[in-house]
Order: sequence, then structure tokens, then C-alpha cells
Amino acid sequence: MRIETAKRIAADEFKSGISRVWIDTNSLELIRDAATRDDIRGLVERNVIQVKQKKGNSNSRLKKRIKQLSKERRRGPGSVKGTRNTRFPRKRRWIKTIRALRDELRILNEEGKIDQKTYRKYYRIIKGGTIKSRAQLRSQLKIAGLLGE
Repeated sequence: MRIETAKRIAADEFKSGISRVWIDTNSLELIRDAATRDDIRGLVERNVIQVKQKKGNSNSRLKKRIKQLSKERRRGPGSVKGTRNTRFPRKRRWIKTIRALRDELRILNEEGKIDQKTYRKYYRIIKGGTIKSRAQLRSQLKIAGLLGE
């Protein structure tokens, strides 16, 4: 049988591609004498026909890159993909701010530094987005003379 045919049949047996089939060049006569699939199977058992190992992709470069990223490297402006709001969405930023401010207001209320009326008033002001940080909240309360310390 022709070598191309033998390769095709062997690839079918190995359930691989034709390019992965290796034939011993010293035993080409045995392949030419083979007439059936059974003969090809016999040659496979005698290691005249073998299948090459699959080519694997190395992970070493990926692992190296991940290691560098864990050390806060490779994060410069050239590597930044997406806008500021994509990387840290507006909603997440808002949630982080509002929770901190409401927490500060709650602590002041519990400690008795502000009364319930002031708490309610500033709760609404915070919700409106006027105040941006804990420091600004305390500053506003001091200016208004509502922070009884």
C-alpha cells in the first residue's frame, strides 16, 4: 500500500491528524506489503508506525507575567485598558463613598455627638452627593456648629 494511505489509516486508528503519524524509514518495505487495516495495526504494535506527541504550549511566560502582576508590576499607563469608570465603575465608587459616610454619621449619632434631627438632615444631604468624604462631613458639621464635642 502507498505510504500516504498507510499514514491516513494509521491516523484514523490513532484518532489523530496525519501530520502526527511517524513512519520508520528503514521499514518502508513492510508498509508497502501491508494490505489491510489489520496489517497497519500490526505495524503499530511493532512500533514501525508511531504517533508523535501533541505539541504543548508552555505556560512559563504566562506564569512569569502573573508573578510580576502580583508584585504590582506591568500596571503602567501603557498597560491600562478601559476607562477609569470601566476599571472601577461609578456605581461601585458611589457605594464605597455612601457606605463610609453613612457609617460615620451613624457613629456620630450613637456617640451622641449629633442629635436625631441633624442625623436625618445630613443623611439626606449625603444622599444628594454634596459631601464626598468623612473629613468633609465632620468639617461641615463643625462649621454649622452641630458637632457637640
